[in-house]
Amino acid sequence: MNDLDFLIKRLDGAEVKWKFLGEVAVLQRGREITKGFLAKNAGDFPVYSSQTTNNGVIGRINTYDFNGEYVSWTTDGANAGTVFYRLGKFSITTHCGVIKSNEQSPLNNKFLYYWLSISTKDHVSPGMGNPNLTNQRIKKIPIPIPCPDNPTKSLTIQTEIVRILDKFSNLKAELKAELKARRRQYEYYRNSMLNFEDMDVLWKPLGELFLIRNGYTPSKSNHSYWQDGTVPWFRMDDIRTNGRILCKSLQLVSKSAVKAGRLFPANSIIIATTATIGEHALITVPHISNQQFNSLSLKSEFADKFDMRFIFYYCFILKEWCLKNTRNSSFPSVDMHSFKKFLFPIPPLHQQSEIASKLEKFEALTTSISEGLPREIALRQQQYKFYRDLLLSFPKHKQAA
Repeated sequence: MNDLDFLIKRLDGAEVKWKFLGEVAVLQRGREITKGFLAKNAGDFPVYSSQTTNNGVIGRINTYDFNGEYVSWTTDGANAGTVFYRLGKFSITTHCGVIKSNEQSPLNNKFLYYWLSISTKDHVSPGMGNPNLTNQRIKKIPIPIPCPDNPTKSLTIQTEIVRILDKFSNLKAELKAELKARRRQYEYYRNSMLNFEDMDVLWKPLGELFLIRNGYTPSKSNHSYWQDGTVPWFRMDDIRTNGRILCKSLQLVSKSAVKAGRLFPANSIIIATTATIGEHALITVPHISNQQFNSLSLKSEFADKFDMRFIFYYCFILKEWCLKNTRNSSFPSVDMHSFKKFLFPIPPLHQQSEIASKLEKFEALTTSISEGLPREIALRQQQYKFYRDLLLSFPKHKQAA
């Protein structure tokens, strides 16, 4: 019997006492930390706020408010109820709070983190358009204490649960780190292969090579446009869900919704020139797209000069150019006048095909949703959630003591 089976058997039938979080832990809120304060007091100690990117770090200062092992939670905004395990010296803003088990209860802080990671979202209040999880609400979250009459045994069980879940979490983190390194390697490799600056190749401006058409959203008030659809209508959600080479869309529209009956032709590139600027896909079927995208379809006189897969990969270079050439406003967009002047190289067709084939193999390893590291990470995430839910499946709480 392995350690996991032994622990599950040990938990089966074990007494569990439920306590409200406010009974077993001390809660504190953060303080106002402005951008100016961050700039004037730059240092080594992280400041955490409500964002989920970069582990919540918004800057580093030369002082700290907390030192030790804590659980932090986001108190308001879109990420309200999100929890993190914090260790060391740090500070938090007013959009966060920290939790630490008190000395009277046999409660492992990391165990508390894992429990709250599956329970806080159910206690978030929608507010008036601003979700929140206040001190008073989070204090009422029930916390399971296994073997409450034997503190040593209770902490031993909690520690073992943490050890097992840490193992799965660490494996996923290692795979993500490897994937990140592979992607950096791939981007370097891709950019090197697509560098023609010192080569004797013909260059043409984008506007000379492609017909450029802006996407659109058929009127929502005309219900016939959205019934019995047969025409693919592509949005950013399609790229996020199904990747960058697409033959099916998540949503279809009717033929009557197509302006002047003119579809964007198959084997066109759609590229975002607003919002998520530079994101692009190769569409292999006749289609339309929403207004976030511009469609690039090769003019007939250049059809035999390009491998469309090569154009798709060179659009990663175009993406970087777009990100550097946006109009600064409340809604950033690409400078389309300059966009049309962007120069595309035209290397020999056999060279284009060779480059595209090599990049396809490398990209499959790093970005495919059905193979390679992303699939392995998804499987490890499923495994982690399965065992987390299994190990934290205590008898249902009725009323905290």
